[in-house]
Parts: sequence; structure tokens; C-alpha cells
Amino acid sequence: MQKLLIAILLFATPAGAVDIRTGAAAFGDWHGDAPGVTRHIAPADLPAPYATANDAEGASVVSRPAGALPNVPPGFAVSLFASGLQTPRAIRTAPDGSVFVVESGAGRVLRFAPDGSRAIFVGDLESPFGIAFWPPALPRYVYVAETTRVVRYPWTPGQPAPSGSPQTVVSDIPSGGHWTRDLAVAPDGSRLFVSVGSASNVSQEFQGTPPEGVPAWQAAHGIGAVYGNETGRAAVFWFRPDGGSLHPFAQGLRNCSGLAMQPDSGTLWCVVNERDGLGDNLPPDYATGLREGAFYGWPWYYIGAHQEPRLPGARPDLAASVTVPDVLFQPHSAPLGIVFYDAPAFPREYRGDAFVALHGSWNRSVRTGYKVVRLHMTNGHPDGGYQDFLTGFVASDKSVWGRPVGVAVAPDGALLVTEDANGNIWRIAPAPS
Repeated sequence: MQKLLIAILLFATPAGAVDIRTGAAAFGDWHGDAPGVTRHIAPADLPAPYATANDAEGASVVSRPAGALPNVPPGFAVSLFASGLQTPRAIRTAPDGSVFVVESGAGRVLRFAPDGSRAIFVGDLESPFGIAFWPPALPRYVYVAETTRVVRYPWTPGQPAPSGSPQTVVSDIPSGGHWTRDLAVAPDGSRLFVSVGSASNVSQEFQGTPPEGVPAWQAAHGIGAVYGNETGRAAVFWFRPDGGSLHPFAQGLRNCSGLAMQPDSGTLWCVVNERDGLGDNLPPDYATGLREGAFYGWPWYYIGAHQEPRLPGARPDLAASVTVPDVLFQPHSAPLGIVFYDAPAFPREYRGDAFVALHGSWNRSVRTGYKVVRLHMTNGHPDGGYQDFLTGFVASDKSVWGRPVGVAVAPDGALLVTEDANGNIWRIAPAPS
């Protein structure tokens, strides 16, 4: 109880508001969202499969109401950083102070210079998503993850375009299914990471074992590695900066859409979209620090040793090997981006915390997600809950005007958020005093 009380106090907004919801109360929807509201979902809180509604109700996208702004905590102000973009998704701040934005819908990457001007950095890409700079401190290359490959572009910081021809460094990423591929770089630059989502919801066609047998397969691909048409998927891999083969890092991640490196610890984090079809309140999406060699359950288990009911009795050898993720989100929130806040502009209590963009539900009877939330860290470790930070994009039970995707910390310490429903980038900063 004392630890929970400490977490509540640390999660307070600058104005001191405290509203934490646990147990069944944490499984709410958009009607209860507001900056400062905190939810804490634990594995013991999960309902049984099919115990809640199981309706696939997608939201229609409407235009942003005239003058409408998202809601932010007291002491903060929100404004438009850019508009009129085509499906802006991943966003990254480069060491030279420029901001790179991937327009997945247009197949290109934009670069916003420190003076606010924008230019097309590179175009003619196939479903681009992830972006990274290497080496981390003084980059010579910009890496871009397309749906089937990773390409790097020679670059001189401060310049609006590549300085040379592109080089394909990874060429064997499977296509189809979940198409987003995010990137991250190890702090020392020795390797890069790429996430590859599954081809399906829960792969009910999995039967039997790989031809070479489970022990041999796992020795080569990692514990819990999937096979068949899911080979090379539902996982995070690493590769050398100059390219070559992909190597397994963590398995059983249905769709790790966003990657981020925790600055102080050097821990690789990802945010994961879990499976559909088990009910409005099952299973939770999540954010977690990844342990190399760990297995996170998909498709046979979820959130620990909870058996997937559509694969009854499958892979009992893995039940005791499932790693429980760190922070559980309201199911079907669809987290897509994560960033750690390491700037001095926000109040001191935000330093070291993470922000996660929740794209919003489609497989749920009542809307959830469509917001940016804060994960509080104590000495680099998550407290397990998450707090609403940027809300207000839901117009009604049936419609929304914003779907957050990417989050980045601008050079001046503001938080930048892409949303791909109406093609905007939002800027959140402390309100002028």
C-alpha cells in the first residue's frame, strides 16, 4: 500500500490532482479520460476470455472541429507544430536539432529544420515507418525501415537531403500482416534493432512442431520463436550497422509497433498491440523493457501463463517461460509510439518518464485509447500504472478527430505528437508564466 501511495503522489499533475483507478475501474473507456487520470491494471485483474463484449466497432474519422485543441494537464499549453501531412507516423529528433517525420501514406520522410522549414528528405518508399540515426551522437547515416527492408542514407547533419546513394542493409523482412517496422540504436552504436509484427491475429493454423523439432528450432531462433508462415515475425531482432542477417533478440511480441532506448539504463523498450477477439477487456496491450532472449507469450499465451483459448493445450513447454510485461494498458488501446523524456523544460517530476501514443481501438464496443499517456519511472523502473496526458480526440462513441502515433522530444524540450487521422503534429510545452 505504501508503494502504491508513493506512485500516486508521483503521478500527480503539476496542479496536484490525483485520480487513480485500479481493478475493474481501470477498464474504462474514453468517457472517463482526462489529463491526470491514472490507471493501474495488474495481471490478476484480467477477466476470463469472452467474459466481456466482443464487438468490432471501428471509429469513423471526422474533421477537426473548428478551434478544437487536445486537453493537457494544468500548467501546459498545446499548439499545432505542423498540419496537412499524409499519414504522419514515426517522429524522431536528430542530434542536429532537426525533426524527422515519416509520412507513411506518402511513402516519404520529411525533415523539419530548426527554423521550422520543412523539406522532403527522401521519397518513393514502400510503407516506411521506423527511423534512426547512426552513430547515435554524431550520425553519418539515417536508417529508414520500410515494410520489407531497412535502408540507410548517408547524411551530413544540418543538411536537408542525403549526401549519397541509399544502401540496403537488411533485405529479408517478411511482408504482409502487420506492416510497421520500427528501429532503435544501441547506446554504443554497436547494433540496431528492428521490430516485426505477426502476420495474423493468433495463428490458429499452428499445429505440431517445426520439421527440425522444437529444441533445434529454438536454438537457432530463440525460445518461443514462431514458425510456419509466421517465421521471422512477432519478435524484435538486431543487426549490425553495416547490415547482414537478423539475429533474434526477444520473441512472442504480437506487434511491437514502437521501440525506444531508455537513456539512463540502455534498456530497449517496446509497446505492443495484443490480440483481438477475446473481449472488450482482454488482453491488455502493453509497454515493456525487453530482456534479451525473453519470450512474451504470443501466440500461445498472454500476460504470463494465460493460455490462448483458441490454441488449447498448445505448447505447454512454454507456460513457465513467459515474461510478464511491465505496464498493462486498457485492451485495444493500440500503442504505436514511445519516447523517454530527458529534457529540462517540463517540471522535474517528468524527467526519466516515458510517453506512449495510443492510436485507439477498433475491436471494441466503446472507444478507448486515442490519447498520449505518461509512464512514471522510479529510479528507472516503471510503477506499473499510466496517466492520461493528452486527451480529447474522441468526438463521440462513433467518431474521432485524432489518432496519436508518434512521440518525440523536441530540441527545446517540448513534446511532439503525430496523429494520422487529420495529418497533424501537436506540440505540448509548459504554459508561459
